[in-house]
Amino acid sequence: MSAMETQLKKLKKNDHVLRNEIIAEYLPYVNRIVNRIATHLPPTVEVDDLVNVGIIGLIQAIERYDPTRDNKFMTYAVFRIKGAVLSELRSRDFLGRTTRKKIRNLEKAYLKLEQQLGREAKDEEVAEEMEMDMEQFYQVKRMSSISFISFEEIGCTTQEEKDSFLNFLAGEDSGDALSLTTVKEIKATLAKHIEHLPEKERLVVSMYYSDEMTMKEIGLTLGITESRVSQIHSQAVIRLRSKLRKDGFLED
Repeated sequence: MSAMETQLKKLKKNDHVLRNEIIAEYLPYVNRIVNRIATHLPPTVEVDDLVNVGIIGLIQAIERYDPTRDNKFMTYAVFRIKGAVLSELRSRDFLGRTTRKKIRNLEKAYLKLEQQLGREAKDEEVAEEMEMDMEQFYQVKRMSSISFISFEEIGCTTQEEKDSFLNFLAGEDSGDALSLTTVKEIKATLAKHIEHLPEKERLVVSMYYSDEMTMKEIGLTLGITESRVSQIHSQAVIRLRSKLRKDGFLED
């Protein structure tokens, strides 16, 4: 157990001094997480607002963390911070219905062409299928990587269903057997599809989601530009989402 996790174990409800020390200790992680998410966002989204939301997620993690459980605080806190930021973005609906529809059509176009051609579809072919010029196509492609999977797409529509789903993912107790089964199935299916991604896409997905690296760090590691990493990431997300849709996990 780390020194900070030992402090968390000692934390009392009204000990504001110690709580503020823990917040200050983990604040760099909030900034890092928000900046990773902000890479995919339009410039109209205020990063400082998202940092404040991330801090709220961190505070919730501090208040709800159970040191007697097996999961480490850092793992739990990262999940809560990400969840708070993504929930805020969803509530703003900055993508808009039209853009979300274009993203779904993009996934379907990739899937349709790959089935027809028997190989991976090229960007130019998909743009032609969607009757878009390349600038419009790449804009939709960039936006597609902001939100991997939404609650609504996996059938969680009520707040109770969303909370149950989040609690299970965070390692908290959940009596919802359906959520448990759904998450396990999605994770197993995703793992299978990730294994079959092209090598560079598989590497980027692993570095970004498992190793928590930024796009810039991945670029330096792989010897490519940050922009190229973002393109590879978007392509992988589109490919994985289209596979999940084909498998029946995502709703239209």
